[in-house]
Amino acid sequence: MGHVHDKVPFRALDIAVLTVSDTRSLETDSSGDTLQLRLQEAGHRLADRALVPDDIYQLRARVSHWIADPGVQVVLVTGGTGFTARDNTPEALAPLFDKAIEGYGELFRAISYQEIGTSTMQSRAIAGVANRTVIFCMPGSPRACATAWDRCIVEQLDARHRPCNFVEMVLPKAETACGSRS
Repeated sequence: MGHVHDKVPFRALDIAVLTVSDTRSLETDSSGDTLQLRLQEAGHRLADRALVPDDIYQLRARVSHWIADPGVQVVLVTGGTGFTARDNTPEALAPLFDKAIEGYGELFRAISYQEIGTSTMQSRAIAGVANRTVIFCMPGSPRACATAWDRCIVEQLDARHRPCNFVEMVLPKAETACGSRS
């Protein structure tokens, strides 16, 4: 199991939150609210927040903008990971990844199985890295967002977490826990 290295300082990251939905507005976006609250409670900064419809090209455009922005280190995307005709988040974003983080989807579904059983098969949660920006895509329910953040993402965005985390990838000059496994 991972652990916290108390000699490595916490490094706040700038995180953008994107909700993919044809039916919500920013005022009714409880999933985006869940992610914003959790990232701020963890000590990170909200860099931006947006909502786009389930449209491959609008989704790609918004995330590409953040990937190119040096002021955004992490993008959290909620929604569009299911199997309906309008669920296009994986198709939209996977081509943008320089590297896929296969373990995220695997871990999310393993944890989610404990909560919702075999229905977790219908989650196409994915993650990847593009231009030193880590992108996590998760289902659109507030509960799924809480599961993804609390059980998969939060430790990986903490420089103190050992044996490894993604902070070194997004802040290359940061002192992180990945240099040593002690």
